[in-house]
Amino acid sequence: MHTFQPYPIDLIEFDPFTKIGKEWMLITAKDGDNVNAMTASWGGVGVLWGKNTAFIFVRDSRYTKELIDKGSYFSLTFFESSYKSALKYFGMVSGRTEDKIRNAKMNVGYFEEIPYIDEGNFVICCRKMSAVPIRPEHFLDAGIESQWYPDGNLHTMYVGEIVQILAR
Repeated sequence: MHTFQPYPIDLIEFDPFTKIGKEWMLITAKDGDNVNAMTASWGGVGVLWGKNTAFIFVRDSRYTKELIDKGSYFSLTFFESSYKSALKYFGMVSGRTEDKIRNAKMNVGYFEEIPYIDEGNFVICCRKMSAVPIRPEHFLDAGIESQWYPDGNLHTMYVGEIVQILAR
């Protein structure tokens, strides 16, 4: 296991367009002993309701969504570029049918009760604050549904309070 240290949020230099949109992240959540992670390239960070927050989008069909819905926490783990093929794997395979973390030869670490992927180099630990289903009647741009949801597999937006940042 790697050694992670708490990192002060006011010292972060974080480009979400690159870190999330291009390099991707793993969203990790748990329910009891079940831990799963999935790749994501949609989301962001900011201030909402007077708190430092992260927001993510998870499709209704994803196993990780079930774990986020049942739990109170989730994490966002960021990696060096050498892990890109592993991140592709986490995005293509379901945790319902196999243990993706073990099969990717990765390990789960914990900050208190919040799971994260130990092979990362930067982790945002979040307490779930809000879950908002994204529905077609909310789209103001008519092209969104046909481009991103032709099969009806919609997202839920989760907002989490950032409770800890970890770096190694």
